[in-house]
Amino acid sequence: QLACPLDLGCHSVKESPQDIHSEAIDITKGVTMEQALRFADKLNFVGPQREMAAKEMQHLYDLFVATDAIQVEVNPFAESTDGRVIAIDAKINFDENASYRQKEIFSWGDVAEQDPRELQAAKFGLNYVGLDGNIGCMVNGAGLAMATMDIIKLHGGTPANFLDVGGGASTEQVTEAFKILTADHNVKAIFVNIFGGIMRCDIIANGVIEAAKQVGLTKPLVVRLAGTNVEAGKKLLQESGLKITTADDLDDAAKKAVAAI
Repeated sequence: QLACPLDLGCHSVKESPQDIHSEAIDITKGVTMEQALRFADKLNFVGPQREMAAKEMQHLYDLFVATDAIQVEVNPFAESTDGRVIAIDAKINFDENASYRQKEIFSWGDVAEQDPRELQAAKFGLNYVGLDGNIGCMVNGAGLAMATMDIIKLHGGTPANFLDVGGGASTEQVTEAFKILTADHNVKAIFVNIFGGIMRCDIIANGVIEAAKQVGLTKPLVVRLAGTNVEAGKKLLQESGLKITTADDLDDAAKKAVAAI
């Protein structure tokens, strides 16, 4: 059954776990009145306020869906002195992948509060999160990016970022990724880890070569390619004339990236 969680609580889980209540919501139906009334009962709403509270919770769920939110946290949810049930304050987070259809909402964002590197990456469709390490990472796929950061830590290094170029990265995107990594003064080496599934290794190799030339790369660069057209990709790197250290597997590549610092 298609479902998403709806949680209700008054205190922290650790302090009062009995006050945390959950319902599985069928996303084809939304929050039913029956479910909403159960929540209202658990919050001790009575009389006309019981149905008011239930309807307000249904509206909150409708808001969650309509705005592509990933979190709607209301605190407090209260009864006013004139008998109304209202959400007095709320914290709402939105799915950045839905920004193209929630243009008005995302236009309200205060870019002054965001990392300029993340803003620049977003302009080119890159997923970037800055960290406090010294090995810059460029990877395709969020899962592989997490594994790359883990294995760097395993071998005594510290990742400087999470950077996912996605499955169909262009030379322009790879170049922009290199610009972001090289602009970070904490980055002492760059580790490119690409699995060529959707993305062919020869294309990513050309992108790496072009990007390294454009930015005038001077920092150590370790590249691990695997998957579609991997031999063609490796050949391009070897014949590029650039100082690029290649590796055949993830473990070897991580060791070389850590040793390069």
